[in-house]
Amino acid sequence: MTVIVPEPVHEENHSSVEEQQKDGGFGVPGSNAFGHSFRDYEKETARRATVEEFYRVNHIYQTYDFAKRKKEEYGKLQKGEMSIWECVELLNEFVDESDPDLDEPQIEHLLQSAEAIRRDYPDQDWLHLTALIHDLGKVLLHPTFGGEPQWCVVGDTFPLGCAFDESIVHHRYFKENPDYNNSLFRTRLGVYTENCGLDKVTMSWGHDEYMYLVMKGNETKLPPAALFIVRFHSFYALHHSGAYTYLMNEDDREMLKWLLVFNKYDLYSKSKVKIDLEEVKPYYLSLIGKYFPEKLRW
Repeated sequence: MTVIVPEPVHEENHSSVEEQQKDGGFGVPGSNAFGHSFRDYEKETARRATVEEFYRVNHIYQTYDFAKRKKEEYGKLQKGEMSIWECVELLNEFVDESDPDLDEPQIEHLLQSAEAIRRDYPDQDWLHLTALIHDLGKVLLHPTFGGEPQWCVVGDTFPLGCAFDESIVHHRYFKENPDYNNSLFRTRLGVYTENCGLDKVTMSWGHDEYMYLVMKGNETKLPPAALFIVRFHSFYALHHSGAYTYLMNEDDREMLKWLLVFNKYDLYSKSKVKIDLEEVKPYYLSLIGKYFPEKLRW
């Protein structure tokens, strides 16, 4: 089944991707429709210390070799079998320690994102489902699927094998990372070549990469843009700050247009508005049946 994805239509009050990139960055909104600001890692909140400690550990231990080993281990998809919806329900047990904004169970965020996109893009059902599943890789936190510590499951992602860009949140902690003093990894391109394509890049290991491997390994019928969104939705140095664009190829630039649309509804749709799970569940079950097998290898 081939899914034809039309070009995303940007609302009149948002600049085009080309306009957003003129100054070397991207026009990511600072607040959502409720006027709430997000990704403020400096404001005084009860979660600030927890978030900063998370990134300290994350930045020390996320190395090129570590990420390659994890990708090889989990890419075998031998942790178990379950449906997409069973995975959605498992996430009710976890709160993301890297997130300064969100202290609700994960299922609340997934439904908020998906329903917000469904409202504004009613004809793009593939995008609705992508929003619902984009964080399912956090099942890595569950004992059945490895019981991994949060520092290698959640948080912003970034390329490994090349220099750590200063736009990455809490960048100073990379000084304790073994890769920081590697003469090759300290360079702009590192092990890569100009415009090699993000598919050639080793990203820090986490739920994004894992869910991408699950989707690919189970031959989802979702379009390539969906896989790109899932794999790079936490790559904020790219789509928030415009870093690492020199690693992108033309296909990446086309996919980025949809990722920028998606991100308005990811972190920026968070609110205390509750979604009626039983009311929307039949719709999302129908999409799961359309784009995925009944049981997936994880």
